[in-house]
Amino acid sequence: MRLFAAVIPPQAAVDELAAEVAQLRAALPERHGRLRWTHPSMWHFTLAFLGEVDEALLPELSECLARAAHRHPAHELRFAGGGRFGGRILWVGATGALETLAGLARSTATAARQAGVHMDDARPFHPHLTLARVTGHVNLRPYAEELAEFRGRRWRVERLELMCSHLPGAGDAGERPRYETVAVCPLGTRRAP
Repeated sequence: MRLFAAVIPPQAAVDELAAEVAQLRAALPERHGRLRWTHPSMWHFTLAFLGEVDEALLPELSECLARAAHRHPAHELRFAGGGRFGGRILWVGATGALETLAGLARSTATAARQAGVHMDDARPFHPHLTLARVTGHVNLRPYAEELAEFRGRRWRVERLELMCSHLPGAGDAGERPRYETVAVCPLGTRRAP
């Protein structure tokens, strides 16, 4: 199973961001390449990418993640700003209880390792939601600049979700991965400061 742990934003926040992205796409036509825009139904903040995991580890992994999630309080975030990774990925960021979110990401990775998942520790946590990937050459700077002032509504993070990513089969041009929730782990009952 190809797994990752994530925070899934609520539909109202997704709808608001989708409206912003629609305006962005209308204002900035793509030149000399194209952007593969992610579908709003797939939007999430990845806490930890676990990669290929033996299904036999799933019960222990779910239990470890549930304990980790319970140690962190529910907290507020909002979509805010934007940026790019190299010339390949356009993203929207977040503001709010980012220290709490980063702590949740660290605990999630630790819990996965405790359950026996072998993880690559190469990337530090950077809260972002991928909006588009580049095919060919598209200058992402104007897109990131347009997103710089965006501030969405506040929303509450109350759980982490263990997700399975089903990749499209070979030859399925235009198909996108399909995500399936495998486990839901509520955060603790303490309130964020």
